[in-house]
Amino acid sequence: MQLLRSNEIAQAKIIELKCTQCDYSAPYKKLISSCPICGSSILKPQYDLQALKQSDWKNQLLYRDCTLWRYHELLPLSNLQNVVSFGEGFTPLIHAEKLGQKIKLDRLYLKDERQGPTSSFKDRQASVAVSMMREQGITEAVLSSTGNVGIAYSAFAARAGIKLWVFVPNLTPEEKIREMKICGSTVVRINGTYDEAKLAAAEFANREGLFLDGGVKYIAGTESMKTMAFELAEQLNWQSPDWFVQAVSGGAGPIGVAQGFEELVALGLVEKIPALGLIQSSGCAPMVTAFRKQQPIAIPLTEPTTSIATLSTGDPGRAYEVLYRTIEQHGGILEEASDEEAYAATRLLAQTEGISVEPGTAVAFAGLIRLVQKGIIQSHETVAINCSGHTYPVETKILNGKSPA
Repeated sequence: MQLLRSNEIAQAKIIELKCTQCDYSAPYKKLISSCPICGSSILKPQYDLQALKQSDWKNQLLYRDCTLWRYHELLPLSNLQNVVSFGEGFTPLIHAEKLGQKIKLDRLYLKDERQGPTSSFKDRQASVAVSMMREQGITEAVLSSTGNVGIAYSAFAARAGIKLWVFVPNLTPEEKIREMKICGSTVVRINGTYDEAKLAAAEFANREGLFLDGGVKYIAGTESMKTMAFELAEQLNWQSPDWFVQAVSGGAGPIGVAQGFEELVALGLVEKIPALGLIQSSGCAPMVTAFRKQQPIAIPLTEPTTSIATLSTGDPGRAYEVLYRTIEQHGGILEEASDEEAYAATRLLAQTEGISVEPGTAVAFAGLIRLVQKGIIQSHETVAINCSGHTYPVETKILNGKSPA
């Protein structure tokens, strides 16, 4: 994989970690999952953007392979020899003309993350996270997942030779658990919610003295999602979309996308940060509830009722606080959609564009339809939507229990 041209020299980056909640700042030397001062899990690496701007970075990209590691200067890895990759990133951006006509959007674009190594945008997170683990000499790690994170990390950990423990809630489909196990991960199924699985994973890691990956709220989660912003800008000829739409559970993924566009603005490569259209399942929508009340802190939901496991995080924690501030600054909205609307949107997308997605993504399309119908998103605006995951593990629910034949 070509990360650099022959006349480019990879130098160790000087990275400063800054907490998004308090004034904590320190050089990045080892992996930490939270701020040592306030406990926030959202830590933001600071890069030398001025030096990058002076290096004619935009033209350097022309000579690099089309993977997310083409943006290595803005990722938290010091030595490129530690990259663990399947060539993920730079997924297609598809103009969904037929679906756009149906829902009255002229410029609707699908960021087809299904085409990653394990078919979801979590491949970005896994590549960055496992590369960081390798750089730190970590040989055994623990994480919690509802499915896609566990699958992606299992594949990348196997490639890196890292032993992985994955704690999953009881709603996790058997097909997804099988994918984790086949890569050699040890899967621990918790008879409870995703939040309970996260607690069990943390307790196990602490007891065994193992590294606990904090998921999308951890440094690798937000930093890896920046690469989607970089790719969108390139694919739209160095323009920002008016809206970036995604279904959210923990909510930190779009924080990374917004950070990516902020860095592009600072580099002078785009002119604006897109508004965020963030969609939750009606059966687990603590952020939507708080947003509608104009509250910057979300009250945790203890008993999610959604059947969509990937969106069943009842406690978004401080990620919502960051998203609330981001939307206040750059625009956007939080909306909800029911499981039934998600299943209907899955069929609509498949029957208009031939693209089959899992319900966790279909919720985003159902919410997008609501936002267009309410006039919040205008027909002439450019909309990019995170399109991730395949339907197979949950196809019986999507098809109302019937065979597709």
